[in-house]
Amino acid sequence: MRNNIRYDNKIAYIMLLPILILLTVFVIIPFVYAVNVSFYDWSFYQDSVYVGLRNFSNVLTDPLFTKSILIGLRFAFMVVPAQLLLAFLFAHVIKGLGKRLSGFVKTSIYIPTIISGIIASIVFAFIYDYNAGLANYFLELIGMEKVAWLADVRTALGSIAVPVVWLGFGITALIMLAGLLDIPESYYEAAELEGAGVFARMIRITLPLMKNVILYLLVIGFTGAIQQFELPLVMTGGGPIDETLTPNLYIFNHFKNDVLVGHSIASALLLFLVLGTISAIIFKVLNSDKAVDG
Repeated sequence: MRNNIRYDNKIAYIMLLPILILLTVFVIIPFVYAVNVSFYDWSFYQDSVYVGLRNFSNVLTDPLFTKSILIGLRFAFMVVPAQLLLAFLFAHVIKGLGKRLSGFVKTSIYIPTIISGIIASIVFAFIYDYNAGLANYFLELIGMEKVAWLADVRTALGSIAVPVVWLGFGITALIMLAGLLDIPESYYEAAELEGAGVFARMIRITLPLMKNVILYLLVIGFTGAIQQFELPLVMTGGGPIDETLTPNLYIFNHFKNDVLVGHSIASALLLFLVLGTISAIIFKVLNSDKAVDG
Protein backbone atom coordinates (compact mmCIF):
# COMPACT_ATOMS: atom_id res chain seq x y z
CA MET A 1 0.00 0.00 0.00
CA ARG A 2 2.80 2.42 0.94
CA ASN A 3 4.66 1.57 -2.26
CA ASN A 4 1.55 2.42 -4.27
CA ILE A 5 1.19 5.77 -2.47
CA ARG A 6 4.85 6.63 -3.13
CA TYR A 7 4.46 5.66 -6.79
CA ASP A 8 1.33 7.80 -7.10
CA ASN A 9 3.13 10.74 -5.50
CA LYS A 10 6.02 10.42 -7.96
CA ILE A 11 3.59 10.37 -10.89
CA ALA A 12 1.82 13.44 -9.48
CA TYR A 13 5.10 15.36 -9.11
CA ILE A 14 6.13 14.42 -12.64
CA MET A 15 2.78 15.64 -13.98
CA LEU A 16 3.15 18.93 -12.06
CA LEU A 17 6.76 19.48 -13.14
CA PRO A 18 6.05 21.16 -16.54
CA ILE A 19 3.70 23.77 -15.03
CA LEU A 20 6.11 24.38 -12.14
CA ILE A 21 8.93 24.98 -14.63
CA LEU A 22 6.76 27.37 -16.66
CA LEU A 23 5.67 29.25 -13.53
CA THR A 24 9.27 29.52 -12.36
CA VAL A 25 10.59 30.75 -15.72
CA PHE A 26 7.76 33.12 -16.67
CA VAL A 27 6.36 34.25 -13.28
CA ILE A 28 8.60 33.70 -10.26
CA ILE A 29 11.97 34.65 -11.79
CA PRO A 30 10.60 37.79 -13.59
CA PHE A 31 8.80 38.84 -10.39
CA VAL A 32 11.94 38.49 -8.24
CA TYR A 33 13.96 40.32 -10.90
CA ALA A 34 11.34 43.13 -11.05
CA VAL A 35 11.49 43.54 -7.27
CA ASN A 36 15.28 43.80 -7.49
CA VAL A 37 15.14 46.35 -10.35
CA SER A 38 12.66 48.52 -8.41
CA PHE A 39 15.47 49.41 -5.96
CA TYR A 40 17.70 50.79 -8.73
CA ASP A 41 17.86 53.60 -11.23
CA TRP A 42 17.91 50.99 -13.97
CA SER A 43 18.36 51.80 -17.65
CA PHE A 44 19.09 50.03 -20.91
CA TYR A 45 21.77 52.60 -21.67
CA GLN A 46 23.77 53.10 -18.46
CA ASP A 47 24.94 51.35 -15.31
CA SER A 48 22.36 50.78 -12.58
CA VAL A 49 22.54 52.85 -9.39
CA TYR A 50 21.08 51.59 -6.12
CA VAL A 51 18.49 54.06 -4.75
CA GLY A 52 16.69 51.98 -2.14
CA LEU A 53 13.02 52.89 -1.73
CA ARG A 54 13.25 56.15 -3.68
CA ASN A 55 11.33 54.78 -6.68
CA PHE A 56 8.46 53.69 -4.42
CA SER A 57 8.54 57.05 -2.64
CA ASN A 58 8.37 58.90 -5.96
CA VAL A 59 5.39 56.83 -7.09
CA LEU A 60 3.49 57.17 -3.83
CA THR A 61 4.01 60.94 -3.78
CA ASP A 62 2.95 61.33 -7.42
CA PRO A 63 -0.68 62.56 -7.36
CA LEU A 64 -1.17 61.19 -10.86
CA PHE A 65 -0.54 57.64 -9.66
CA THR A 66 -3.09 58.01 -6.86
CA LYS A 67 -5.53 59.51 -9.35
CA SER A 68 -5.01 56.59 -11.76
CA ILE A 69 -5.79 54.08 -8.98
CA LEU A 70 -8.98 55.95 -8.08
CA ILE A 71 -9.96 56.12 -11.75
CA GLY A 72 -9.36 52.38 -12.03
CA LEU A 73 -11.62 51.75 -9.03
CA ARG A 74 -14.35 54.05 -10.41
CA PHE A 75 -14.09 52.29 -13.73
CA ALA A 76 -14.39 48.86 -12.07
CA PHE A 77 -17.50 49.97 -10.16
CA MET A 78 -19.01 51.10 -13.47
CA VAL A 79 -18.20 47.91 -15.36
CA VAL A 80 -18.46 44.99 -12.94
CA PRO A 81 -21.94 45.49 -11.39
CA ALA A 82 -23.48 46.27 -14.80
CA GLN A 83 -21.79 43.28 -16.41
CA LEU A 84 -22.80 40.86 -13.64
CA LEU A 85 -26.42 42.06 -13.51
CA LEU A 86 -26.90 41.90 -17.29
CA ALA A 87 -25.17 38.51 -17.50
CA PHE A 88 -27.28 37.13 -14.63
CA LEU A 89 -30.55 38.24 -16.25
CA PHE A 90 -29.53 37.05 -19.71
CA ALA A 91 -28.36 33.68 -18.36
CA HIS A 92 -31.90 33.15 -17.01
CA VAL A 93 -33.29 33.99 -20.46
CA ILE A 94 -30.98 31.48 -22.16
CA LYS A 95 -31.85 28.83 -19.59
CA GLY A 96 -35.52 29.11 -20.52
CA LEU A 97 -34.91 28.74 -24.27
CA GLY A 98 -35.11 25.53 -26.26
CA LYS A 99 -31.95 23.52 -26.83
CA ARG A 100 -31.45 24.54 -30.48
CA LEU A 101 -32.22 28.22 -29.94
CA SER A 102 -30.12 28.43 -26.77
CA GLY A 103 -27.13 27.00 -28.67
CA PHE A 104 -27.45 29.74 -31.30
CA VAL A 105 -27.79 32.47 -28.65
CA LYS A 106 -24.79 31.20 -26.67
CA THR A 107 -22.64 31.22 -29.80
CA SER A 108 -23.84 34.71 -30.71
CA ILE A 109 -23.15 36.35 -27.35
CA TYR A 110 -19.70 34.77 -27.17
CA ILE A 111 -18.54 36.51 -30.37
CA PRO A 112 -17.57 39.85 -28.68
CA THR A 113 -15.22 37.92 -26.38
CA ILE A 114 -12.94 37.01 -29.31
CA ILE A 115 -12.90 40.53 -30.74
CA SER A 116 -9.69 42.48 -30.16
CA GLY A 117 -9.91 45.37 -27.74
CA ILE A 118 -8.18 47.56 -30.34
CA ILE A 119 -10.87 46.80 -32.92
CA ALA A 120 -13.63 47.44 -30.37
CA SER A 121 -11.97 50.75 -29.47
CA ILE A 122 -11.97 51.90 -33.09
CA VAL A 123 -15.59 50.82 -33.64
CA PHE A 124 -16.85 52.63 -30.54
CA ALA A 125 -14.71 55.69 -31.30
CA PHE A 126 -16.69 55.97 -34.55
CA ILE A 127 -19.96 55.46 -32.65
CA TYR A 128 -19.03 58.30 -30.27
CA ASP A 129 -17.83 60.65 -33.01
CA TYR A 130 -19.23 64.12 -32.34
CA ASN A 131 -20.38 64.95 -35.87
CA ALA A 132 -21.04 61.59 -37.54
CA GLY A 133 -21.39 59.06 -34.71
CA LEU A 134 -24.47 56.93 -34.13
CA ALA A 135 -24.73 57.98 -30.47
CA ASN A 136 -25.21 61.66 -31.33
CA TYR A 137 -27.41 60.79 -34.31
CA PHE A 138 -29.93 59.12 -32.00
CA LEU A 139 -29.69 61.98 -29.50
CA GLU A 140 -30.60 64.43 -32.25
CA LEU A 141 -33.51 62.23 -33.32
CA ILE A 142 -35.10 62.65 -29.89
CA GLY A 143 -34.37 66.37 -29.81
CA MET A 144 -31.35 66.37 -27.50
CA GLU A 145 -28.05 68.17 -27.99
CA LYS A 146 -24.97 66.33 -29.18
CA VAL A 147 -22.43 65.18 -26.59
CA ALA A 148 -18.65 65.11 -26.87
CA TRP A 149 -18.60 61.60 -25.41
CA LEU A 150 -14.82 61.09 -25.31
CA ALA A 151 -13.81 64.73 -24.78
CA ASP A 152 -16.07 65.57 -21.83
CA VAL A 153 -14.78 64.74 -18.34
CA ARG A 154 -18.32 63.82 -17.29
CA THR A 155 -18.86 61.17 -19.97
CA ALA A 156 -15.40 59.94 -21.07
CA LEU A 157 -14.91 57.19 -18.48
CA GLY A 158 -18.47 55.92 -18.80
CA SER A 159 -18.14 55.91 -22.59
CA ILE A 160 -15.16 53.56 -22.30
CA ALA A 161 -17.02 51.39 -19.79
CA VAL A 162 -19.74 50.56 -22.36
CA PRO A 163 -17.50 48.64 -24.81
CA VAL A 164 -15.74 46.93 -21.87
CA VAL A 165 -19.11 45.64 -20.62
CA TRP A 166 -19.95 44.52 -24.17
CA LEU A 167 -16.65 42.70 -24.64
CA GLY A 168 -16.93 40.77 -21.38
CA PHE A 169 -20.69 40.24 -21.35
CA GLY A 170 -20.69 37.00 -23.38
CA ILE A 171 -18.20 34.99 -21.35
CA THR A 172 -19.69 36.30 -18.08
CA ALA A 173 -23.19 35.25 -19.15
CA LEU A 174 -21.99 31.77 -20.13
CA ILE A 175 -20.24 31.30 -16.77
CA MET A 176 -23.43 32.46 -15.04
CA LEU A 177 -25.44 30.03 -17.15
CA ALA A 178 -23.13 27.15 -16.19
CA GLY A 179 -23.71 28.03 -12.53
CA LEU A 180 -27.49 28.15 -13.01
CA LEU A 181 -27.57 24.79 -14.80
CA ASP A 182 -25.60 23.24 -11.95
CA ILE A 183 -28.44 23.94 -9.49
CA PRO A 184 -30.83 20.94 -9.27
CA GLU A 185 -34.34 21.75 -10.50
CA SER A 186 -35.74 19.80 -7.54
CA TYR A 187 -34.76 22.71 -5.27
CA TYR A 188 -36.95 25.10 -7.23
CA GLU A 189 -39.82 22.60 -7.41
CA ALA A 190 -39.77 22.08 -3.64
CA ALA A 191 -39.64 25.85 -3.04
CA GLU A 192 -42.54 26.42 -5.44
CA LEU A 193 -44.63 23.80 -3.61
CA GLU A 194 -43.94 25.69 -0.40
CA GLY A 195 -45.33 28.84 -2.03
CA ALA A 196 -42.04 30.68 -2.64
CA GLY A 197 -42.26 33.29 -5.40
CA VAL A 198 -39.70 34.04 -8.11
CA PHE A 199 -37.87 36.65 -6.04
CA ALA A 200 -37.79 34.42 -2.94
CA ARG A 201 -36.40 31.50 -4.95
CA MET A 202 -33.68 33.74 -6.35
CA ILE A 203 -32.68 35.04 -2.90
CA ARG A 204 -32.95 31.70 -1.05
CA ILE A 205 -31.70 29.28 -3.71
CA THR A 206 -30.04 30.82 -6.76
CA LEU A 207 -27.75 33.40 -5.21
CA PRO A 208 -26.48 31.24 -2.29
CA LEU A 209 -25.72 28.30 -4.59
CA MET A 210 -24.01 30.57 -7.12
CA LYS A 211 -21.82 32.31 -4.52
CA ASN A 212 -18.61 30.67 -5.76
CA VAL A 213 -19.38 31.64 -9.36
CA ILE A 214 -20.17 35.23 -8.35
CA LEU A 215 -17.01 35.35 -6.22
CA TYR A 216 -14.90 34.25 -9.18
CA LEU A 217 -16.52 36.76 -11.54
CA LEU A 218 -16.10 39.59 -9.01
CA VAL A 219 -12.40 38.90 -8.55
CA ILE A 220 -11.54 38.62 -12.23
CA GLY A 221 -13.93 41.45 -13.07
CA PHE A 222 -12.45 43.97 -10.62
CA THR A 223 -8.82 43.06 -11.31
CA GLY A 224 -9.43 43.09 -15.07
CA ALA A 225 -11.33 46.40 -15.09
CA ILE A 226 -8.75 48.20 -12.96
CA GLN A 227 -6.01 46.99 -15.33
CA GLN A 228 -7.88 48.11 -18.47
CA PHE A 229 -5.34 49.43 -20.97
CA GLU A 230 -6.22 49.04 -24.64
CA LEU A 231 -9.50 50.98 -24.75
CA PRO A 232 -8.37 54.09 -22.83
CA LEU A 233 -5.13 54.12 -24.83
CA VAL A 234 -6.86 54.07 -28.23
CA MET A 235 -10.08 55.95 -27.46
CA THR A 236 -8.84 58.82 -25.27
CA GLY A 237 -5.11 58.42 -24.63
CA GLY A 238 -5.91 58.95 -20.95
CA GLY A 239 -7.66 62.29 -21.52
CA PRO A 240 -9.44 64.58 -21.18
CA ILE A 241 -7.11 66.02 -18.49
CA ASP A 242 -6.17 62.51 -17.33
CA GLU A 243 -9.77 61.56 -16.46
CA THR A 244 -9.40 58.15 -18.16
CA LEU A 245 -5.80 57.50 -17.10
CA THR A 246 -5.98 53.95 -15.78
CA PRO A 247 -3.06 52.52 -13.74
CA ASN A 248 -1.71 50.44 -16.63
CA LEU A 249 -1.81 53.47 -18.92
CA TYR A 250 0.05 55.47 -16.26
CA ILE A 251 2.74 52.76 -16.10
CA PHE A 252 2.94 52.57 -19.90
CA ASN A 253 3.40 56.33 -20.24
CA HIS A 254 6.28 56.32 -17.75
CA PHE A 255 7.90 53.30 -19.37
CA LYS A 256 7.63 54.97 -22.78
CA ASN A 257 8.89 58.39 -21.70
CA ASP A 258 11.33 57.75 -18.83
CA VAL A 259 14.94 56.79 -19.48
CA LEU A 260 15.06 55.05 -16.09
CA VAL A 261 12.49 52.25 -15.69
CA GLY A 262 12.66 51.88 -11.91
CA HIS A 263 9.65 54.19 -11.53
CA SER A 264 7.59 52.01 -13.90
CA ILE A 265 8.57 48.80 -12.12
CA ALA A 266 7.77 50.28 -8.71
CA SER A 267 4.39 51.44 -10.03
CA ALA A 268 3.63 47.95 -11.33
CA LEU A 269 4.53 46.35 -8.00
CA LEU A 270 2.37 48.82 -6.07
CA LEU A 271 -0.51 48.09 -8.45
CA PHE A 272 0.07 44.39 -7.75
CA LEU A 273 -0.39 45.11 -4.03
CA VAL A 274 -3.58 47.08 -4.72
CA LEU A 275 -5.05 44.24 -6.80
CA GLY A 276 -4.05 41.67 -4.19
CA THR A 277 -5.69 43.73 -1.45
CA ILE A 278 -8.92 44.10 -3.44
CA SER A 279 -9.01 40.36 -4.17
CA ALA A 280 -8.40 39.57 -0.48
CA ILE A 281 -11.25 41.90 0.56
CA ILE A 282 -13.65 40.24 -1.90
CA PHE A 283 -12.66 36.78 -0.65
CA LYS A 284 -13.04 37.92 2.96
CA VAL A 285 -16.47 39.47 2.41
CA LEU A 286 -18.00 36.67 0.33
CA ASN A 287 -15.94 33.64 1.36
CA SER A 288 -16.16 30.60 -0.93
CA ASP A 289 -18.11 27.51 0.08
CA LYS A 290 -17.96 23.86 -0.89
CA ALA A 291 -20.63 22.73 -3.33
CA VAL A 292 -23.85 21.75 -1.60
CA ASP A 293 -26.09 18.96 -2.81
CA GLY A 294 -28.82 17.78 -0.52
